[in-house]
Amino acid sequence: MEQMIDTAKMPVGIVGLGLMGCSITTCLLMAGHPVVAVAPLKDDLTHAAGRIMEHLHTSKQEKLTTFPPDHFFSKLLITEDYNLLADCVLVIECTIENLGIKQSVYQQIESVISERALLCSNTSAIPISMLQQHTKHPSRFFGLHWAEPSHTTRFLEVICGDQSDVSNGEFLYALSHNWGKEPTLVRKDIRGFITNRLMYAMYREAFNLVENGYASIEDVDRACRNNAGYWMTLVGVFRWMDLTGVAAYHTVMKDLFPTLSNKQEVPDLIDKLVKDGARGVANAKGFYEYTPEEAKLWEETFIRFSYEIRELALRYPADVVKKQL
Repeated sequence: MEQMIDTAKMPVGIVGLGLMGCSITTCLLMAGHPVVAVAPLKDDLTHAAGRIMEHLHTSKQEKLTTFPPDHFFSKLLITEDYNLLADCVLVIECTIENLGIKQSVYQQIESVISERALLCSNTSAIPISMLQQHTKHPSRFFGLHWAEPSHTTRFLEVICGDQSDVSNGEFLYALSHNWGKEPTLVRKDIRGFITNRLMYAMYREAFNLVENGYASIEDVDRACRNNAGYWMTLVGVFRWMDLTGVAAYHTVMKDLFPTLSNKQEVPDLIDKLVKDGARGVANAKGFYEYTPEEAKLWEETFIRFSYEIRELALRYPADVVKKQL
């Protein structure tokens, strides 16, 4: 249930200003929070302001906000100094998926923030119950799993670890509605949380189909775009089965499930690509071949799509039918 909170009185900290850290910062600024953004890496310190400014400029153009970027920059402090997090009521860690690095960052954060402040990680791979073991106050530690671009998507998972105080998780769930999210509260920790477990099951089957010669990479992508991509902005898997006939899925599952891949190893196709240095459009080398111009244009197209699909999706919120009734 949506609970309006005075975000202007809630300073928030972000630690880690890579691509996602910058878009999360943008989201929180547009929600009204004062933000202290800490850059553990000097390279992030160099690029963060420009990235956030670009996000804010585009967000105004796309009518996500009526305010110019300068309005938000007056509430933003970009720094290398962890001490400036002292007044934050919430700090979100957005560093790389390395337990040692995260543990070091938590020590620096917890040495300055109040015991009442909440500490969260944007991890998508490390269980929250594992991470909170490396904090001084595990009960105030949660996962906040965002999707990129964080300032345009409705997605957010609030994840409780084994030692988390669930009431604080419920507060984060309520607060995130003020960030333009339709969040999921994951009350019981599990590796990968909700969306990654669903998506990686699909990725595994996609690799299985390609590596065993049933379809090409292009064909698998086309099937996803024109089937699941057609309806998943409106509904999730259970509502989709309600809409299209529950009994039919039951019949298909009995015969199909035994044939699906349950391979536990990383697929050879992606293993070879990564060993060859592929990073996707970031270096124009991935499952598809790109010229540098094509890679750049795909990045720009994805950004434009994220704004346009958001505009469409907001016409169909989770309670769209209840509102009509």
